[in-house]
Amino acid sequence: MTQTPQLPAREDHHSPQAAGRRGPRIHRAWWVAVVSFTALVGAASFRAAPSVLIDPLHAEFGWSRGTISAAVSINLMLYGLTAPFAAALMERFGMRKVVTAALLLVAAGSGLTVFMNASWQLVLCWGVLVGLGTGSMALAFVATVVNRWFVARRGLVTGVLTAGGAAGQLVFLPLVAWLAERYDWRTATLAVTFAALAVVPMVLWLLRDHPRDAGTTRYGAGPGDEDEDEAERAAAASSATAGSGAGGAAGRALGALRSAARTKVFWLLAGTFAICGASTNGLIGTHFVPAAHDHGMPVTAAASLLAVIGVFDLVGTVASGWFTDRYDSRRLLAVYYALRGVSLMFLPLLLADSVHPPMLFFIVFYGLDWVATVPPTVALCREHFGEDGAIVFGWVLASHQVGAGVVAFLTGVVRDVTGSYNTAWYTSGALCAAAALMALVIRRRPDHARVATV
Repeated sequence: MTQTPQLPAREDHHSPQAAGRRGPRIHRAWWVAVVSFTALVGAASFRAAPSVLIDPLHAEFGWSRGTISAAVSINLMLYGLTAPFAAALMERFGMRKVVTAALLLVAAGSGLTVFMNASWQLVLCWGVLVGLGTGSMALAFVATVVNRWFVARRGLVTGVLTAGGAAGQLVFLPLVAWLAERYDWRTATLAVTFAALAVVPMVLWLLRDHPRDAGTTRYGAGPGDEDEDEAERAAAASSATAGSGAGGAAGRALGALRSAARTKVFWLLAGTFAICGASTNGLIGTHFVPAAHDHGMPVTAAASLLAVIGVFDLVGTVASGWFTDRYDSRRLLAVYYALRGVSLMFLPLLLADSVHPPMLFFIVFYGLDWVATVPPTVALCREHFGEDGAIVFGWVLASHQVGAGVVAFLTGVVRDVTGSYNTAWYTSGALCAAAALMALVIRRRPDHARVATV
């Protein structure tokens, strides 16, 4: 069906004349942000499950924590390695189709776990299917939404969407833990399946690939930005003719990697983000609940503490987006990593059989810093790599998840061998200190070569 072109006066929702005729109106970009936030929360729900299901699976099947952690590790790695290709697939096929397919993969992976009776099936469902599904809706999706729909408030929106994925993963934990204890782990995974499926209709109804599909422009766009939109559309059309289907998308993703890998900035961002993943999803996200349970804390209490991390992560990441719009992203990263490293060094002293004030202080502090690193990292990718920034960030995110996957597996092995998680806490704290130094080494891009971020 052919869409009737809109008059410029109708498109300018910010003009005084339009406001006088029709009153205030919410720009379509904000509705896209809302549905993206909801989709990220839905996809994140299953990523909450492994940390509270390690002990039930160990008890029922006798699988070692190392074996179960290996499935989590594959999930985390595929989550990251899929991201840059997903960003390119969104360029080729559109966000709506890719996000819908991703949610269906998450639902299939979580639902099929109820039939498994061997560890390789755990790897297939938890590792491969859910890893591919959540990876297709990773933070590269956030970068794509922000780049396509916003000129103003990019840092803030990046923070809100990032927090949606991370907070959704953690806030689901008490429910998953309660269902696993009250019924069994199969009931918990089926609940997650329905949560992912429930988001699909909203995505099909509200998500649009480009502002022009909704007859509007990017939020905060001016005449010069409209010219930039045309240039981006021409670049996207050119890349589409270079290949077809998934092959063309993969070619663009690999081309962006080859170009970025020639720069020192890329490796510094990838290195710091690998440590970010190791110290969040790989360590705390996967092993905090069983580690607290080792000290006698009930699983539901430990899961609730992770949910509190999710709540404060929402605050911290949104605040980080606000800071990113105003301050040097490199220095923000250095501060975030340094504070995270210090907090991990104290964690072994805080674990006990009950929740006490020092532990609550750690939870609040760690929550504020959980993924506060994302907005400044996205901003640096956009600043240094221009229109390929979202795809390059996908590769940086891949390093995040590789770091998370390696540490998730090694930490499980350390627990099996030593009977304690202490070595993992101290090692991750030292790595965070190294990441703070790496962030300070990143050079500022000359002003005339930057891509605007606000």
